[in-house]
This record gives sequence, C-alpha cells and structure tokens, in this order.
Amino acid sequence: MRTLLGVDLGGTNVRVGLVQNGKVSHIHSNRIDANASQETVLEEIEKLLDKIFSSEVSGIGIGVPSVVDTELGIVYDTLNIPSWQEVPLKSIWEDHYHVPVFVNNDANCFVLGESYFGKAKGYRNVAGMVVGTGLGTGLILNGQLYSGSHCGAGEFGVVPYRDGILENYAGGQFFQRVYGVTGELLAMRASQGDVEAKRIFDEFGLILGDAIQFVMYAVDPDIVVLGGSVSRDFQYFENSLRSSLDKFLYQRAARALKIVVSDIEHAAILGAAALCL
Repeated sequence: MRTLLGVDLGGTNVRVGLVQNGKVSHIHSNRIDANASQETVLEEIEKLLDKIFSSEVSGIGIGVPSVVDTELGIVYDTLNIPSWQEVPLKSIWEDHYHVPVFVNNDANCFVLGESYFGKAKGYRNVAGMVVGTGLGTGLILNGQLYSGSHCGAGEFGVVPYRDGILENYAGGQFFQRVYGVTGELLAMRASQGDVEAKRIFDEFGLILGDAIQFVMYAVDPDIVVLGGSVSRDFQYFENSLRSSLDKFLYQRAARALKIVVSDIEHAAILGAAALCL
C-alpha cells in the first residue's frame, strides 16, 4: 500500500501521521495558535509535515472542521480558526510538496477511515456518526464517499430539533445544557451504579436513536459506526438507543441495521490519509 500523510486539524491542535499498510507511525502533534493569521497557522502545520515528509510519500490528506470545496481543495470558515475563512489548501500544498493533496471535513474523513480500515470495511452504505460535543455525520453511499454538492451532506446535527438543533441534544453538550454535568463525570457516576446517571444516559440514548432514525430515513445505511468522545460510553445508552428504533416505520430495516463503536486507533489520521485512496 502507498505511503501517505494524514493530517487531523482541530480547533486548537493539529496531528500529523505517516500511514503505511493501514498503520499509523511517526505521529507528531502540536497546539496551534487559533487566533493567528492564515499564514502563521499554515506554517505551524507545515513544520509538522516537514518532520516526516519524504520522497516515499505519494499523497497528503487532511480533515478539517469546516466546509470544503472538495474539487478545488478550498477550506471555508474553519471552526475555531477565525483567519481561515478561505484557504486554497490543495493548491498551496501541491505547489509546496509536489504530491496530490486531498481535503475534506472531519466527519467525512472519519467514515472513510472506517470504510477502509475499520468496522465498516466491506459495507456499501455506511453512516459514520461522530458524537463529541456536537454531532457530525459522514456518508458512504454505494461504496463511495458522498459529500454532496457543497460538502454539506450528512449534516444531520443542524436539523431543527426541540427548541434548538439536533446536536444540542444528540451530542455531548446535552449533558451540560440539560443537567449541568459533564459527560465524563456522568460516566464515572454510572460506572459506580448511580441510578440517576444511568437514567440520564438512557434519555440520551433515546435522543441519539432519533438522530439515527433521521439517517435511516434519508440514506438507509447497512451500518452505523459511532465515534467521538461520547461513543466511549456506549454501554450506558446502548439499550435505550436500540429500543428507540422500535418506533422506526420499516422494522425489517431496523432489525438489519448494525450499530457499532469504532475501535480504530488514530482514526482521524487514517481517515484523512484515506482521502488519497
């Protein structure tokens, strides 16, 4: 398999890894000055790339928390990096490194990584749902990554829901917004047998089940792969999530749907590198 570089750009950190034979090695990470100029942020990322770039590298993929023109590789309105309003990242790095560069948003990278290297391998229709502070979804349809016309496909988290949008309730912010407690603390309490903590996770599972039903009605996936920080607590809300699917109109599809939690190490870097494949 080709030697690739995968770049995971967050709002405050960037991680770069060398990917060979589906494995990540030589990872470098650093904090970035999110309030710096466009050029300064680019330079901070390139310093990490330069540490592991070599003549063996045949492509670079980067996942960003933003909307992307995937054809031209232009990044728009990057979350938590105000200066990155319009960055022609593909052309900049192809001119600099002389290898193909591919850019997409982080949820799309997640589902692509799962499709190539994880639990979604071999499935033609996949939804990868990143359940962190918010809710992001990437889609594989008929064996191909589907980003939509403007890289907005799969943004179920911004669908109107209750008094806000879906990710207010089907993401980690639910715990703080509704109950004034972090998901991490709640998980610790649940692990100790706290009845109220378990009840809150049950409530969350029902809501995330609503989110999965939106996905099912829209794209009818074979499998849903959950990632993100909240997915680590799946044991506490799995039963209520699955029970919520009892109200899905097409029960044959509901019974056939597989719902699993990602276990890929360095999933974001692998997913970014998979853009090159």
